[in-house]
Amino acid sequence: MPKAKSSRANDNDRCPVAAALAVIGDTWTLLAIRDLLRFGPRRFQDLEASLSGISPSTLSARLKRLEEAAVVERRYYEDHPPRAEYVLTDKGKALGPIILAMKRWGEAYEIDA
Repeated sequence: MPKAKSSRANDNDRCPVAAALAVIGDTWTLLAIRDLLRFGPRRFQDLEASLSGISPSTLSARLKRLEEAAVVERRYYEDHPPRAEYVLTDKGKALGPIILAMKRWGEAYEIDA
């Protein structure tokens, strides 16, 4: 008789927190979202400059994942050569209160980076 999966694994599969973390659960992703919330549409170079220490390939991968999850969209503002900027969707803007709560928590408990 096959062994049943543990209920803990099944709980994680259906957990909305785990699902959210799969999309936004790393440092660079949250910081990119923070910058898009603070400054509005940003070009790749702008995000790369504000996220000191991120590699271009890491930023590209994070933005691609956010695009696939419909958190950001790439908007072209020039055709020749093609130039794009990244914009938060309504889904992405809905993360604003979460980022603000994290900011306030960091301030309240004097969290140092």
